[in-house]
Amino acid sequence: MRKNFVVRKIVFSGLMLAVAFLLPFLTGQIPQVGSMLLPMHLPVMICGFACGWPWGLAVGVIAPLLRSLIMTMPPMFPTAIAMAFELAAYGVVCGLLYARFPKRNWMIYAELIVAMVLGRIVWGIVTWVLMLISGGEFTWGIFMAGAVLNAVPGIILQIVIVPPIVMLLKKAGFMVND
Repeated sequence: MRKNFVVRKIVFSGLMLAVAFLLPFLTGQIPQVGSMLLPMHLPVMICGFACGWPWGLAVGVIAPLLRSLIMTMPPMFPTAIAMAFELAAYGVVCGLLYARFPKRNWMIYAELIVAMVLGRIVWGIVTWVLMLISGGEFTWGIFMAGAVLNAVPGIILQIVIVPPIVMLLKKAGFMVND
């Protein structure tokens, strides 16, 4: 039985990595829209909830770096590197919180919001360090614009899409992080 869960986690994580790689093609035709919808975030969060924090971490780290290496978008420095930390934080926090707290549907929303806040803080810290190392500038205003203001459509999309998908996976008995 345990082996079946590992295979399911590998397959589902691979699927979420593929979705994270492909979703930006749908939104990236207009770069301003694609960056505002944050398409790579969705499958990473879902993976964290469904498979647990190690798998969410792996998909979160790999997705932006792999996409940058193959498609050159997002640019590796500083964007893909900072995104790798940010998405890893989403996968870890979603997985850890879902595993630790009651499996009530409303909790999925609370866990997602905590993950979204912490992931954006991680993104800000990593971007600040990268800019410090490279001699670039990263101000509070740049952080607020990147983490909140420009991301509002993506934040709304995450709140609208992720919990219902997690609830469907839970109802179908697929959640291997239960």
